[in-house]
Amino acid sequence: MKTPFLHTVVTIVRKDLRAELRSRELVSSMGLFALLSILIFSFALELDRVAREEAVSGVLWVTVVFASILGLNRSLAMERDQGNLEAMLVAPIDRAGILFGKLVGNLIFVLLVAAVMLPIMTVLYNKTLFQPWLLVILLLGILGFSTVGTLLATMTVQTRSRESLLPIVMLPIALPVILAAVRGTTAILTGAREAEWMIWLQILVAVDGIYLLLCYLLFEYIIED
Repeated sequence: MKTPFLHTVVTIVRKDLRAELRSRELVSSMGLFALLSILIFSFALELDRVAREEAVSGVLWVTVVFASILGLNRSLAMERDQGNLEAMLVAPIDRAGILFGKLVGNLIFVLLVAAVMLPIMTVLYNKTLFQPWLLVILLLGILGFSTVGTLLATMTVQTRSRESLLPIVMLPIALPVILAAVRGTTAILTGAREAEWMIWLQILVAVDGIYLLLCYLLFEYIIED
């Protein structure tokens, strides 16, 4: 008899959080990467205040995307190295529960890094990032990226060159999320009319829904291989 779906998801998320609390390896490496990226961009644009303010959305999403890739690679690699993936495959649990358990865990880690990034970027780039709709776009963008990233990280984790292969495979597929998130963020930060950024938010919702459905349908075949 299979373990209930929700129980599987909660158990996997709880396991990931406990492991991270003990090691503090994943979030700290992602956070350090994000901090260095923000500082480098800030120093590079320091002489041009206008360009620095206009580049905020690009800096934000470049940092989030590559910090996410770093976290996804390390998260799934640890599962493989510790034999957890094989253990979950032989356990009587729903394969979709594994997907959503890892997805929620990865989402939490990226959101924690984003929560640290926002106040730092607000100070360095002199731009208020704590705007309600911007936070909604940030959440939707991270959700979409984490969804497709969890699926593809599971697929590439068995390869030797997973660190370089994941971004090559992932970035083209996640391009609709990145494009919509950057455009929506830019529109909000520049004070555009609601209609100009609301369309990008709606696109994010639609793309996230498509990614969630496709990942749900494909995950069982990918993890079995």
